Amino acid sequence: MRAPGRPVSASPLVTAQDLRVTLNTPRGPADALRGVSFELRRGETVGLIGESGCGKSITALALMGLLPEGATVSGSIQLEGRELLGLPEDDWCRLRGNRLAMVFQEPMTALNPLHTIGRQIGESLRLHKGLDAAAARAEALRLLERVQLPQAAQRLDAHPHQLSGGQRQRVVIAIALACGPDLLVADEPTTALDVTIQREVLALIAQLVAEDGMALLLISHDLGVMAETVQRMLVMYGGTVVESGTTDAVFNRLAHPYTRGLFAARPRLGLPRGTRLSTIAGRVPELIDMPAGCPFSDRCEHVIAECRRALPPAAEVAPGHTARCIRLGELPW
Repeated sequence: MRAPGRPVSASPLVTAQDLRVTLNTPRGPADALRGVSFELRRGETVGLIGESGCGKSITALALMGLLPEGATVSGSIQLEGRELLGLPEDDWCRLRGNRLAMVFQEPMTALNPLHTIGRQIGESLRLHKGLDAAAARAEALRLLERVQLPQAAQRLDAHPHQLSGGQRQRVVIAIALACGPDLLVADEPTTALDVTIQREVLALIAQLVAEDGMALLLISHDLGVMAETVQRMLVMYGGTVVESGTTDAVFNRLAHPYTRGLFAARPRLGLPRGTRLSTIAGRVPELIDMPAGCPFSDRCEHVIAECRRALPPAAEVAPGHTARCIRLGELPW
């Protein structure tokens, strides 16, 4: 069940408009994002879902100003009306870890193996809040206790390799929350964890977001995580949002064929032994091989010639629920 949060703000905190990112590849420039648009408000939890290679992590990196070297980006990303694209790196550094924070999917690579946990949590506190070493250490302990890390006081002087995967992820969450960010981006934060720890970490993130009233962008490939954690969801494929709406609306009417394919492929309890899971035919194409029209056209069982001509516009399924499919009115549901 999704954790209740503070009331959602009426005005957007973050606005992405027609966001486009092109990456350099050995085969030439490739479009990683193709006109992605969405809004995030304070107190709102939004999920970004899709297969690997669909553009989820590139969207997160664009929001954080961490795109790969040589990437070209156009469109707009605004934080409370302030344009972020084109900012000098010094300005991005003042935002990252302060107003914008990110929880990465692999905590062992996100943490510095040479520094203690206390020092790594305290770094952003000293940098952004001006705390001295003693005050930063005291605040680091409070944060570790808040993320429910066992034996928090003893962990301050531990190094990352001395902690379990779940404990390291709690440390990464503590670092992200240290300065009270307005936006928390969680990129597959439970990928490296076992199932029981996954649930604990997701519940912890939901609780902390609700308490602080920040906006959460949760990236996942797991529909079950979306159903339990976020209020609104964006389904991505081929570098664009193919369906978006409230989580309840999307699950009640799976409008886009890709969303239906994801839903049909989920594991379910109670199936007879030997039952094969449904799959989506084919695989996500390389960025440089993306079709000119609907990005899902090469894998869609409902494709017609018109699907391959141009990227379909977002059509309204119901108020606040849209999908990019020219056959919305024809497909049974």
